[in-house]
Amino acid sequence: MPVFEYKGWDRHGKRTLGVVDAEGPQAARVKLKRAGIYTIELNQQSLTPKKPWSRKISLRKGAGAITSRDISVATRQLSTLVRGGLPLVTALNALVEQVDNEDLVAVLADVRERINEGASFADAMAAHPRVFNPLYINMVRAGETSGALEVVLERLAEFLEGQEELRGKVFAALIYPAVMLVVGIAVVLFMVTYVIPQVQVIFDETQQALPLPTRLLLGFTDFLRHWGWLVLIFVIIGYYFFRRWIKTETGRENWDRFRITAPIFGNLSLVVSTSRFARTLSTLLTSGVPLVRSLDIVEHVMGNVLLADAVKKARNAIAEGADLAGPLKTSTLFPPIVVHMVAVGEKTGDLEAMLSHVADAYDTEVEIRIRAMTSMLEPMLLLAMGVVIGFVVVSVLLPIFQMTQGF
Repeated sequence: MPVFEYKGWDRHGKRTLGVVDAEGPQAARVKLKRAGIYTIELNQQSLTPKKPWSRKISLRKGAGAITSRDISVATRQLSTLVRGGLPLVTALNALVEQVDNEDLVAVLADVRERINEGASFADAMAAHPRVFNPLYINMVRAGETSGALEVVLERLAEFLEGQEELRGKVFAALIYPAVMLVVGIAVVLFMVTYVIPQVQVIFDETQQALPLPTRLLLGFTDFLRHWGWLVLIFVIIGYYFFRRWIKTETGRENWDRFRITAPIFGNLSLVVSTSRFARTLSTLLTSGVPLVRSLDIVEHVMGNVLLADAVKKARNAIAEGADLAGPLKTSTLFPPIVVHMVAVGEKTGDLEAMLSHVADAYDTEVEIRIRAMTSMLEPMLLLAMGVVIGFVVVSVLLPIFQMTQGF
């Protein structure tokens, strides 16, 4: 369906602009008139964005896709516009003009049209479940109900920006060791598949007995040259069956248990999940979402089936009249300090603030742990690369020394 860019006046006499989808120019003018907009200029856009109601629009990464960062930036901009006193539809008009991502433009345009047709902001966003998750929709719904939409949007923006910042810190901390590992593997593969075969020709011509390290290196080189493709196939097949295994209920449960119990990395994964639990629940409760509904949302954003099941049991217990701290303690998955802080928050009636303090503390702990891990990984990688390269050099030089001593 064509998309038209319009300029005009709304029913309050204010100048407005935006985009509208319609079958043709006349249909666009009629649609705008029904929305109370007097059109003074209407132009068809050269680039037609995807239909915003298409289920293909998702948060996948890639060119033209809607990323979580796109949502974070758009939420901050919308929060600023609404807090500045602009009506929601006018703010969405301005946001449509500001956003560069065509998919997101299409989604926002559809949300705006649904609002013009009488839908609430939350219901309009609920039509795009792959773009706006339940957390986002329920917080907006709570903000609309309480009349504090601008406050909720600001909290949402802060929450999304915090999540983006945490992901950015993790990525920045791990990118250097990852690059070092890839470069080291590439260097070693180049040596054993190209350099060593050239030297092997010289060794074959001498027909002398080679030292053990040299024989091991040449055997490994021959294996890679002749059977490397088979190893690659086994790796691909193994990865395929691993992916299928973790999609099963048993496989997913075992894998998630390993993720939070594995040495070194397991505790870090548990800390990240605990921070996500506390931050998300605190944000929802502060925005006015009921505790049972908040836990239902948190259950689906935990990213770990064991922790999600613990949250589900806590939600069911609360629905039957229990407190939150008891089920969390029974699960034995959440750290004792979290359970204690939750218990104190429930007793004092300030659970949201306590959860926020827990999230801040664990975000800081995540950053400290990542720094400590990367500070250990870097010298360990350098040491490993040095050992491998040293072994290759020694394996090549030993026969040469033998040949020079024989002359």
